[in-house]
Amino acid sequence: MRGALAIVAGSALAACATAPKAPGSAAPARRAAAAPVEDHTGPKDYYVYVAAESADEVYKCRFDGEKAEIVRVIQVGYQPTEIEGPHGLTMAPDGRHWYLTMAHGKPFGLLYKYDTETDELVDQVELGLFPATMQISPTTGLLYCVNFDLHGDMSLSSVSIVDPDAMVEVGRTTTGPMPHGSRVSPDGLFHYSCSMMDGTLYEIDCVDFEVKRVLQLDETPPEHAGHHEHGAHEAGMVHAESKPTWVHPHPFLPRVYVCLNGVAQVAEVDLEKWEVVRRLPTDKGPYNVEVTPDGKKLLVSYKSSQGVGIWDVESGEELARIPTARKVTHGVVLSTDGRYGFVSSEGIGSESGVLEVFDMEANTKVCTLELGLQAGGITFWKAVPR
Repeated sequence: MRGALAIVAGSALAACATAPKAPGSAAPARRAAAAPVEDHTGPKDYYVYVAAESADEVYKCRFDGEKAEIVRVIQVGYQPTEIEGPHGLTMAPDGRHWYLTMAHGKPFGLLYKYDTETDELVDQVELGLFPATMQISPTTGLLYCVNFDLHGDMSLSSVSIVDPDAMVEVGRTTTGPMPHGSRVSPDGLFHYSCSMMDGTLYEIDCVDFEVKRVLQLDETPPEHAGHHEHGAHEAGMVHAESKPTWVHPHPFLPRVYVCLNGVAQVAEVDLEKWEVVRRLPTDKGPYNVEVTPDGKKLLVSYKSSQGVGIWDVESGEELARIPTARKVTHGVVLSTDGRYGFVSSEGIGSESGVLEVFDMEANTKVCTLELGLQAGGITFWKAVPR
């Protein structure tokens, strides 16, 4: 399998510059994905990792159903006098390794690989400018990481494709300015990310690394929308109102949900029609979103309004809007059984970041755990029955 992927990767490197297909182009063939939901009866210990971007630390945390605690503090980075900015976290599908992006490079950022049992560094690879969010496809086995690129004038950026076993970048696909919210479809065949500054959703084929479709998410497309030539972005000609920051696929329906940070909406995109079919009005600054494994609820962080929202997918009703302990609410992840949601919040200035846990059945907050400065990136590891 790896040999075949290496051949694909070699050819895909040349294909990375291929122009995106028009929004109206035919949808690629899709494979139905099963959506097994883990049983959540009985007491369990839940484990998550949270990164503190201004502390250069990652926290392994345990939640027992009532309270959360820090199990281990992992110091990250290689420059003792610099803040290197641990930003994104993701977990290997088999749970044996976790991956961390270090955003502040010289100038390029790094991807680190750690062992989940020892939390020791295993390997690393250099990526692009400000590598941010990422996920591993269960089908190709490759890791897809957006290069957010906060450096200099606005320009097109990219998605880095990495072999996480060898820790080698095998491809890089050009997308839009400031890509974020890197997520893979449940069948592992398509990658989705948002271009924050021009308001577009990108679909990339996980096998050949080509951009297949691009969708404008603004209700009124900005000037030059759909014009993806490099010069238009460098001249600062495309400025979207929607400012999408995150995308998450439905576990079994052909849908993705996109946080439109600039207009206080979550957009529901039909992947077969390739269009926005519903817009859910949220509180200010929706930033991250995740769908429960049974496909029934959304958990949304509101970065600009100090809270989270729990939504019913079918009705489009916000079931609960819950304040968080810090003003800058950030990352969202759900347990594999869908029972609990874990949310990171950054804090402001010298204020500590926090991890908060939400009961997705009762639609309530369970507990708060203080962490380091600017808690942001978050990933779920495992649930262990007691």
